[in-house]
Amino acid sequence: MNSLISQINELKKQKNAILLVHNYQPPEIQDIADFIGDSLGLSLEASRTTADIIVFCGVSFMAETAKILSPKKTVLLPEKTAGCPMADTITAQEVRKLKTEHPKAKILAYVNTIAEVKAECDYCCTSANAVTVVTKGLVHAEEIIFLPDKNLANYVSRKTGRQFILWDGSCPIHAHILPEDIRYQKQLHPHAEIIVHPECLPEVIDISHQVLSTEGMLRSIRKSTQKEFIIGTEVGILYRLRKENPDKLFYPASAKSVCPDMKKITLRKVFDSLKFGTGEVVLPESVRQRAEASIRRMLEFTS
Repeated sequence: MNSLISQINELKKQKNAILLVHNYQPPEIQDIADFIGDSLGLSLEASRTTADIIVFCGVSFMAETAKILSPKKTVLLPEKTAGCPMADTITAQEVRKLKTEHPKAKILAYVNTIAEVKAECDYCCTSANAVTVVTKGLVHAEEIIFLPDKNLANYVSRKTGRQFILWDGSCPIHAHILPEDIRYQKQLHPHAEIIVHPECLPEVIDISHQVLSTEGMLRSIRKSTQKEFIIGTEVGILYRLRKENPDKLFYPASAKSVCPDMKKITLRKVFDSLKFGTGEVVLPESVRQRAEASIRRMLEFTS
């Protein structure tokens, strides 16, 4: 493994490449990251870098977002089959159909969508900034179609008082965290603070102390005087939490909260991608430009 890591680091120097790694990636991939974080944060980091090549260790929509914001850079996804079940719940054709059914509505797309869907939307949002985008960017909208995650939409509706036209999509990893999972962990760890992701079910959010994005979790826990935490999101984040907070204890809300797609990238695949240029992300320029517009509108209110 050490030899492979050395070879990866050497290839990075030769090719002026950087490794962007999502919080849910396996520990050995997190350990070689130049930048680690959530999907949009990493893509923004990519747009600021002088690197020629971006190796994105995440899933396909994330690598696409990096390409959308960095069109002149080569973006590589080491495992092309690493997708997102939530993003796959809606297509650009279905968005266009929604537009005809609701001609007065503005369309808000979670960043966890494919580029073609982003291109059909008015605004993008993340789990961290969705409330801000709704209250500032879409404050005058008569109707808002929020897609694809109905659980995030329900959470934002609670926070803003706005009612949305929903798409029946969700993240299966977060949707499978149940209230009984939380209660069971709370019985085992009665002094632990419960922090969950807004993609979780409303019934899970109801019994939690905080609802935060992955980066929000990391920031909050870093500052917290609490010593124990029950974490309701994909288990990959626990590695980073423990690494950055060695004096604190972390328990997964459910040990079954594992995203298979997030675990597909290996050190060997990173090496091969760097060496041979495999997994390059290519987008039609018309799609890329329109998708970028929806992201840039979001950033006007949140950057």
